[in-house]
Amino acid sequence: MSETDTVVEARRQMEICNACRYCEGYCAVFPAMAMRREFTGADLTHLANLCHGCKGCYHACQYAPPHAFGINIPQTFATLRAESYAEFAWPAGMGGLFERNGTLVTAVAVLAPVLALLLTMALADPATLYTAQSGVGAFFRVVPYWLIITLAGGSFGFALLAMGQGARRYWRGTAQKPITSPAPVAEAAFDILTLRNLGGGGHGCNDVDDSFSATKRWLHQAMFGGFMLCFAATTTGAIFHHFLGWKSPHAFLSLPVQLGFWGGIGMLIGTTGLLWLKTVTDPVPVAKKLLGGEYAMLGLLWLIAASGLLLLGLRHTGAMGVLLALHLGLVIGFFLVMPYSKMVHGIYRGLALLRHAQEKRAA
Repeated sequence: MSETDTVVEARRQMEICNACRYCEGYCAVFPAMAMRREFTGADLTHLANLCHGCKGCYHACQYAPPHAFGINIPQTFATLRAESYAEFAWPAGMGGLFERNGTLVTAVAVLAPVLALLLTMALADPATLYTAQSGVGAFFRVVPYWLIITLAGGSFGFALLAMGQGARRYWRGTAQKPITSPAPVAEAAFDILTLRNLGGGGHGCNDVDDSFSATKRWLHQAMFGGFMLCFAATTTGAIFHHFLGWKSPHAFLSLPVQLGFWGGIGMLIGTTGLLWLKTVTDPVPVAKKLLGGEYAMLGLLWLIAASGLLLLGLRHTGAMGVLLALHLGLVIGFFLVMPYSKMVHGIYRGLALLRHAQEKRAA
């Protein structure tokens, strides 16, 4: 990790925290901090990605602003995380996209569905596009199956490749050791799936002020769970199509539709709640320059869920063709910006949790 001003400031704050240790039991960050006497750029990057932004340390700290020490770990670590995303982005030159992330995501959220709609209008027969379609293969009469696979599959494949390369660069750049046991993997997986560290020190996060709450944790669970259900719906639909010969649109009570329906509901609840939470939280421990990108990504996820549910409700009407094109455009746009948005935090945070689980066993 480069020796930026943020790294220097994070080191100053961690040295003060390591001498104080009042917050040692608050989350995974402070036990990991206590294992160190010095803080390299790699160590600080690891600690920053281990932080879940519960803000408990800020509200408990006697040295927080307006104290002269100005300890503000949530804000500093959020900035350092964003710098690490840019540092390890693949291809390397794409890291600069994180600097104007809000503009990038917003532009893609607008342009991708518009281009998808224009392409659909150019390829589809107007008599098909604007009339009700039903029966087997109704979607593919509007947008050819080969085109869906090419665009959606290609953009998703690129996102996986870029994020996988970023994860490899992060692992090497933070001097992490090879995995030699399944135990730390299992522990990290449990922490990821349960979002245990969003419980702060066990009482919850300081979502709005210095009072404790589990709201942020449950909203993240709703969004993450909804996203995974939607992914499962797509996977199940592909299995139905390629291996069982059952082509969409499927009945409402079928497995792919039920997974997608409840996944969309979960995403709507999670994104709406998190957008609201960002507007009412204490702004001091927040990295304000990152808010634009966070709002834009939550908004894009909200539009994907809303357009998917609207498509489900109106799929047997003349609005289906336009809604299908818009929904596909939003999904493809999401895949394209995913490696250069806050979505990468799940990968890096997971690797940080894995390293922490390894370090605890080696201590």
